[in-house]
Amino acid sequence: MGANQGANTGANEKAKVLSGVRVLEHGTFITGPAASMLLADLGADVVKVEQPEGDPFRAFRGGTYSPHYQTYNRNKKSVRLDTRKADDLALFDGLLRDADVYIQNFRPGVAAKIGAGEARLRELNPTLIYCAISGFGQDGPSAARPSYDTVAQAASGFLKLLVNPANPRVVGPALADALTGFYAAYGILGALYERERRRAGDAPVPAGATGRRVEVSMFEAMTHFNLDAYTHLFSEGEVMHAFSRPSVSQSYVLPCADGKWIALHMSSPPKFWEGLAKAIERPNLFDDPLYATREARIRHQDKLIGLLTGLFKAQPRDEWCRRLLALDVPHSPMYDTDEVPEDPQAKHLQLFVDAPHPGEPGKRWTTVRSPVSFDGQRALEVTAPPLLGDHDEALRAGRSLWRPR
Repeated sequence: MGANQGANTGANEKAKVLSGVRVLEHGTFITGPAASMLLADLGADVVKVEQPEGDPFRAFRGGTYSPHYQTYNRNKKSVRLDTRKADDLALFDGLLRDADVYIQNFRPGVAAKIGAGEARLRELNPTLIYCAISGFGQDGPSAARPSYDTVAQAASGFLKLLVNPANPRVVGPALADALTGFYAAYGILGALYERERRRAGDAPVPAGATGRRVEVSMFEAMTHFNLDAYTHLFSEGEVMHAFSRPSVSQSYVLPCADGKWIALHMSSPPKFWEGLAKAIERPNLFDDPLYATREARIRHQDKLIGLLTGLFKAQPRDEWCRRLLALDVPHSPMYDTDEVPEDPQAKHLQLFVDAPHPGEPGKRWTTVRSPVSFDGQRALEVTAPPLLGDHDEALRAGRSLWRPR
């Protein structure tokens, strides 16, 4: 991976579409850091401002470099500043004056208390794009409530679609946190585009125009992500449940003889079902009235799951993959995480990239690259997440942390 990375250094410059954009991130945990990381992946210059003890996510497994922290903080610089102190606030202001974007994910009101409220920052930098991320919004009856991933999933109605009623427990990764970061980055990109159009004279400039304030809450983000459920509610009066979509899409997860699992997404084209019938050596199975039509398969999915489970347990996963691939049936091994890097397509796409580890000389730090390519150029360059205060010395010595535009 390191050799490929070096060979593509020049080409990767073409993929840095946000080169020259400067982002000051005042974020903790996931939502704010995720938003700035997405911008950094596109080439933005990101400086992460941390309290002296660091982003709390750093210490989730002891030390200051937990995998939780590493996930959302690549391609950044780190400085420690307590903006409640005059000297540190002056350093913060220096960074802010040259920034294009400021991101914070404090509870409403906290930013102003530490000298980072929009009104004060706007005086220092009128064209700044100010992004405020919250749990439930900046105002309203729930604005002051604490919010974490599970809270936002539950409040949006999304969690009810994930929890298996037969075994009710929270499952899966921190979707609400990560998705809120995506929505924040999406809003920031829109504001940046508008600002550049104004500068180029391609968009009207209202009197007294400044940079935009971008706001997004976890509650709003997850409710929007759950749009399908609300469309069903408002158009059909249907309240969706955990198995609504999988039954309509005819999605299956099935155990194989070797203890591994496989996933099928059959949808509605008859050719997929004909291919599956051949693969399981039951060519007439879908002549049965219980399974003959899409509506019948949806209605009797529990029976079909039982039947397919028994059949798939007869062969190992690789054999099922061979058969299904030959018959063009939509499927995939249901991989454990450690299997994905060995997948031939993942290797072909150079999906996993690495960089020198900042805290362990001679060791490589590995991650998943940005999935977005520009003009065929993959984002193969990456910088490992910074150690706590990695750039304190440079900042306090008066050296600029921003790359030249």
